[in-house]
Amino acid sequence: MIGPLVWPSQGKWLREASGRLWRFLLRMGAYAIVAFLPLTTRGAWSGLPQHCRHPQTPMKMFHPVSARAQGRHSYRLAAIWTGLAIVLSGSGFCRLTADQPQWGQRFRRNMVSDETGLPASFDPDTGKNVRWSVPLGTETYASPIVAQGSVFIGTNSRGREDLPHAGEFGVLKCLDERDGRLRWELVVPKIPGDPLRDWPGAGHCSPPTVEGDRVYVVTNRAEVVCLDLDGLADGNDGPFREEARHRTPAGRQPVALRPTDADIIWLFDMWAEGCMYPHDSAHSSILIDGEYLYLNTGNGVDRTHRHVPAPHAPSLIVLDKRTGRLIARDGEQIGPRIFHCTWSSPALAEIGGRRLIIFCGGDGVCYAFQALSPGLKPGAIRTLKRVWRFDFDPKAPKENVHDYIGNRVVSPSNIKSMPVVVGDRIYLTGGGDIWWGKRKAWLKCIDATGRGDIAQSGLLWSYELQYHCCSTPAVQDGLVYVADCGRVVHCVDAATGTP
Repeated sequence: MIGPLVWPSQGKWLREASGRLWRFLLRMGAYAIVAFLPLTTRGAWSGLPQHCRHPQTPMKMFHPVSARAQGRHSYRLAAIWTGLAIVLSGSGFCRLTADQPQWGQRFRRNMVSDETGLPASFDPDTGKNVRWSVPLGTETYASPIVAQGSVFIGTNSRGREDLPHAGEFGVLKCLDERDGRLRWELVVPKIPGDPLRDWPGAGHCSPPTVEGDRVYVVTNRAEVVCLDLDGLADGNDGPFREEARHRTPAGRQPVALRPTDADIIWLFDMWAEGCMYPHDSAHSSILIDGEYLYLNTGNGVDRTHRHVPAPHAPSLIVLDKRTGRLIARDGEQIGPRIFHCTWSSPALAEIGGRRLIIFCGGDGVCYAFQALSPGLKPGAIRTLKRVWRFDFDPKAPKENVHDYIGNRVVSPSNIKSMPVVVGDRIYLTGGGDIWWGKRKAWLKCIDATGRGDIAQSGLLWSYELQYHCCSTPAVQDGLVYVADCGRVVHCVDAATGTP
C-alpha cells in the first residue's frame, strides 16, 4: 500500500523509499518484486470472477499491485493506496542522491540503482524513519518520480471536497521533496461515457518524465502534456492558456485558476488526433531522446474486448518535445493484432553503433526501430524504420486473435512490462493476458544485435514463470529478478536463464 506507505514485513526493500531515494528500485526487482506482495489497504476488494472481468483496480498498469491466485479461475487483487510517505535513509535525509526523472534507469529501463543506505524498516505509527506523509486519493496506481527537488505522483480525486467542480478526476501531484508540501497539481476530468475508456477510480496512472524545467506526462484522457516545473506560481508561460477550461468537466463553467494549478505549455490529444482508442486507463512512461519524445499510444480494444476501434492507429509515436508536434509513428499495423491494449513503454539501446528504440506492442512482439536523427525539419509524418522484430510467443494464435478472449488454455500472448536493456541483450516478460488469456508466462533474453525476423535466431534463453506476469525485470550483478502474479520472486542467471 501507500497509505501511509506500509509494506509487509517479508523484508523486501521498499519501492517508494525516501525523497530522492524513491528510485532505488530494490536491487532485487523493485517494481517487479513488490507486484506480488500483499498490501494493507483501505477498501480493498476480492473475488475477481472467472474469465477475469474488469476489476475495480486495473492491475494491468504493472505497478505494485498485489495479485494472488485464488484457485484456477480468479485473482484476489488489493491495490488501493491512500497516502504517500517519505522514508529517511539510514545515514540521514540530507545525504546527496541522484534524481530519478523517469520510470526505471534512463534509456535502459532497468529497475536497479547504485544507491545505498536505505532503511530496512520503518514504522508510520511511531514515525521511525518517516520524514513526512501526504494523503492521496482512494486509489493510486502511478509510480512516484523524484526530480528537481520535487516528488511527482498520480492518483484519483475521490474523497476530496476542495476541487472547484464535483465529479471524478485524474490528479498528478507535484510535492516538495523536503516536506511534502503541494507545489501544484494537474487535475483532469475523467472521460465521460463508457467507463472502459477511463476506468472509475483509476485516476492518473502514468508516471511523468522530467527534464530541466519541463515535465512530460500522459493524462488519464490520453493527452500528452508538457508542464512547467514551477506550475502557475510564476505565471502562465503559454503558449497553451486554456488551463481553466481544460480542468473543467464538459457543460460547466470554468472558475479562476489557483497558484497551485499546473501550467500546461502544450498539449497533444492522442485520441482526437487519431493516434489511439483509449481502453481502461492511459499508461505510458515517456522516453526522451534529445529533442524527441517516444511513447506508446495506449491503443486498445472497445468494451466488448473483441474489436479494435482504431485498427490503423499507431502503437508508438514520436513528438517534438518543444512543441508537441507529431513527427513520426510506427508503420507495423499492429492494431488488428492487439489482444487487449498497448501498455508497454519504450526503451533505448545503443548496440553495434546503432541507436535503437526497443518497443513491445500489444500484439506480443518486441520491435527495434532506428532512432530518429536530430534536427529533422518539419514536414510529413515519418514512419519509423524497423530493424528487427522478435515474436515473444511464435506458436500462439496470430489471426482472429479476439476469438480467444477468455480462453485460459490457448490464446495470443501480450507484453505489459517494459523491455530492459543490458549491454547488447534485452530482457522482457510476457505471456497470456492476466484477465483474458492463457495461464502461461515467460521471462526471455534476446540478442539485440540481429536484423529482420529474430524470433528464432535472437532468442538466447527462455525461463517459464509459474503465473501471469506483467513485471519489468531487474538485472544486477549477473542476475535477473522478476515477480509473477503468483506472489513468487524468481532469480535466474542473466547469461543462461538458469535459476
